[in-house]
Amino acid sequence: MITAIDTPSQLEKEDCLVSNQPFITIFQDCIANIKDHLSGTYLFLLTDEEGVLLAMDHSRNLESVMRKYPIHLGMQFTEQCCGVNAISEAMAKRCPVYLPPEDHESPFFKDWHCFSVPLTVGNEIVGYLDVSTIDADMKSELIAIAKLIPADMLISYQFQLANQAAGQPTKPLSERQLKVLELISQGLPGKAIASQLNIKECTVNHHKKVIFEKLGVQSSSEAVSVATRLFLL
Repeated sequence: MITAIDTPSQLEKEDCLVSNQPFITIFQDCIANIKDHLSGTYLFLLTDEEGVLLAMDHSRNLESVMRKYPIHLGMQFTEQCCGVNAISEAMAKRCPVYLPPEDHESPFFKDWHCFSVPLTVGNEIVGYLDVSTIDADMKSELIAIAKLIPADMLISYQFQLANQAAGQPTKPLSERQLKVLELISQGLPGKAIASQLNIKECTVNHHKKVIFEKLGVQSSSEAVSVATRLFLL
């Protein structure tokens, strides 16, 4: 039975985390709106395509439990490094995998219900999302969540890749347009926005028209939704 956990060197770990920072930020933002609504125990893990842990988050009631587990950024979830686990199985099968506690090879994960999902862009796997719990009653709920999160993550990730390929900034709006959009998100009407920015209402309407065109939306609510997903707000 494999009990040791191998990790890359410190330099390799730092390079990996830096190069994947945009992906890590997307992961953190996507789960931020979800975890506040979860009442049971949960653990979110994000790895790169080789199973190297890039980011993690867990419920507060797991603080003491997590201190007993050797899970840390930079560790590898391959079968060779830490035994059979949901991520290693998802890597091997290239598909979503649920692994109950009794099927984990490493004793460190014997209490966990884990569900791992490959994160793909086109035909390329760019990483893995793992959602886990030690609470059997949370299993179905977390599996459902694990199936929903990748869609939001990959929309934002593909947007970043498209902008990088086109040599465009990740924020397609000007500072003034971002300010108008911020005030729209606060529920202010055009007249109030004009007053606050000391511009004409027709200028606000022009900014809104440009914002809608750049974000590919038809309404203020859609603009706020898309901008939030793209981390412009």
